[in-house]
Amino acid sequence: MTAPARGARGTARPAPGDPQPPTNHSRPHRIAVIGGGPGGLYAAALLKRLDPTREITVWERNAPDDTFGFGVVLSDETLGGMEHADPVVHEALQAHFTRWDDIDIVHRDTRHTAGGHGFAALGRRRLLQILHDRCRALGVELRFGTEAPYPAWLCETYDLVIAADGVHSATREAYAQVFRPAVTTHRCRYIWLAADFAFEAFRFEIAETEHGVMQLHGYPYARPSPGHHPSARPSGPQDQFGASTVIVEMREEVWRAAGLDRADERESVERCAKLFEDALGGRPLRSNNSTWTTFRTVVNERWSHGNLVLLGDAAHTAHFSIGSGTKLAVEDALALAACLEEQPDQARALTAYEEERRPVVASTQRAARASLEWFENIGHHLGQPSRQFAFNLLTRSRRVTHDNLRLRDAHFTGAVEREFGCPPGTPPMFTPFRLRGLTLRNRVVVSPMDMYSATDGVPGDFHLVHLGARALGGAGLVMTEMVCVSPEGRITPGCAGLWNSRQADAWRRTVTFVHERAPGTAIGVQLGHSGRKGSTKLMWEGIDEPLDADNWALTAASPLPYKPGSQTPRELSRAQLTDIREQFASAACRAARSGFDLLELHCAHGYLLSGFLSPLTNRRTDRYGGSLDHRLRFPLEVFDAVRAVWPEERPMTVRISATDWADGGTTAEDAVGIARAFAAHGADAIDVSTGQVVADEHPEYGRSYQTPFADRIRHEAGVPVIAVGAISSWDDVNSLILAGRTDLCALGRPHLHDPHWTLHAAAEQGYTGPAVTWPAPYRAGSRRPNTGRTDAPKPRLSLP
Repeated sequence: MTAPARGARGTARPAPGDPQPPTNHSRPHRIAVIGGGPGGLYAAALLKRLDPTREITVWERNAPDDTFGFGVVLSDETLGGMEHADPVVHEALQAHFTRWDDIDIVHRDTRHTAGGHGFAALGRRRLLQILHDRCRALGVELRFGTEAPYPAWLCETYDLVIAADGVHSATREAYAQVFRPAVTTHRCRYIWLAADFAFEAFRFEIAETEHGVMQLHGYPYARPSPGHHPSARPSGPQDQFGASTVIVEMREEVWRAAGLDRADERESVERCAKLFEDALGGRPLRSNNSTWTTFRTVVNERWSHGNLVLLGDAAHTAHFSIGSGTKLAVEDALALAACLEEQPDQARALTAYEEERRPVVASTQRAARASLEWFENIGHHLGQPSRQFAFNLLTRSRRVTHDNLRLRDAHFTGAVEREFGCPPGTPPMFTPFRLRGLTLRNRVVVSPMDMYSATDGVPGDFHLVHLGARALGGAGLVMTEMVCVSPEGRITPGCAGLWNSRQADAWRRTVTFVHERAPGTAIGVQLGHSGRKGSTKLMWEGIDEPLDADNWALTAASPLPYKPGSQTPRELSRAQLTDIREQFASAACRAARSGFDLLELHCAHGYLLSGFLSPLTNRRTDRYGGSLDHRLRFPLEVFDAVRAVWPEERPMTVRISATDWADGGTTAEDAVGIARAFAAHGADAIDVSTGQVVADEHPEYGRSYQTPFADRIRHEAGVPVIAVGAISSWDDVNSLILAGRTDLCALGRPHLHDPHWTLHAAAEQGYTGPAVTWPAPYRAGSRRPNTGRTDAPKPRLSLP
């Protein structure tokens, strides 16, 4: 049966939301695949191999030899899945793979090599040829140079329609109201090119030009044929001399300043070859209809509709800097084929496919987003020592970590540690750090965590046990929850305070315990005022919900309720601002007498001082509203008042929300300006958190997701930072510290799970130095107890 071509005369465009499965088959028999890239071809081959009676057709609008890009990288994990699914394809791939272990990073004419990474690549054209051959051998119909019919017609005609038509998927756009795609365009321009020689390793090279920073990503995908002489120039088949993919990337503004926006394909290729002449050994680059483009991250709310399913770049994209596009598409094909085989009907199979792949893809996209943003902001890191810069680059996506890299290349990682200043056998997290007159023995901070367990603002035995246990647990610094400067400044009736001497005496009891029973651990107090987020229930009774009775009046920068149903605060008058400033100063005096080692001013999470900083919550028209300088005025006045009474030798830090995660709110650029202002007034470090400023925020959660904001502030504002937010492992802490992205790491939930988190981190790493000490009564617990019998005889003989 001949299908009508897309846009053919007399073919009406169907309504996009109409297709329904035309059959009740438990498994699809007639299958249409839109797009002949690796994902679509591999899915067709697998489904045909599972059931040779299936009728499968692949539509590809380009010719068989047309392709974009040059080399394709696949992981050992992906190859393992392919080997089990179709040994024929796996064997063909193995015959053409180029393998290497090293990554070379060139930074200011210094090259550092890290080994043990294990890459495998081949030419994209070769990969497609292997899949074409396999599909033909199995009986899949391949239609090249042909636009696929409208997806609605396909859905009416076929049991299953697989849309593998790439990042610009017309199928996805035809059903945009169903799939609900979100496409984010990023800040760099890049171009795919190739060189007719094989790099020795995966190579990253940085060029600092008069226009800005440009970078090269290069890797081999074909090795020279045997007997090839390295000095020979290409004049024959590509495989004779080897080949490498070369991607040149730079910020949009750098691209325009260099005039590359006006360059044609030939000129772009020549200029890139000249720019990275040393890396290329003077050899030319070649293109394949190569154009400068910007990367687009694609995310879809749904991946299937009726009998139509998205696969590969049509469903999701991940930045090329972690080499994931083809890998994800192939893994999608494997999962889709498996689910169609395992599930009792097609509807459940498509649901299972999405449930299996979505978390894997989301994790990869988070890593890819971290990687692409690192390259977008690569200029922040260029001032680092070259070896630390290399370590930073290698760990940028958080997929490669300090511990992982040490296993891959202990020599390289050890050299980074020595340059950083780690004594022998000392992980980075157990190096000391000095803030003013206070030296922290390690880089671990117990993050401020509201306990809502005080009575009339007085901390009791719970606080003594809570903070005392975590101090005994080995952290370098233990922070109190937000301690309120007035009764009206509480979040809930259970919040602790420092507005009277009774509270100060209770805090002194806890501080004395920490100093006497956990010597070497510092304890800090966080001072704050709830602002418009006050007079609410205890967290476990209804977070941010107003009290049912006994509410107190709220004040804020502007009369804006936190969310619908919240109390509307009164806008603070000038006299009230003065009163609150004095309340902070009085609380700081009490904190000093209580013996706290450090004081943090809470200017984050939508509380009073944060409410002045964000343009979403500060609508004032007086000298405390408007521009960022004006919005900073009152928080800086409070900081100055506190710093004036806080002992000179004791450090002060400031917690900020570096973004509101909402349109029109605080930006990353604003956060740098805020940090600079507090540093200029004497802040010793900035504690970098995000969000919780407005209720309709949209955070981008993920592992150590707030760290890039701390990293940027550290490098642009030149002030020490504390990173916080989903940092959960000691490996994360070591990685972030050694890469120079933060100076200290604050962990909250891990310390709720394990009060002795730092002690256990030391034990697991075999560290026994001065940065952490087991309390004498606990030393017997420094070894993990046996949990089962270990003396059982080992099996010696197996019989069939």
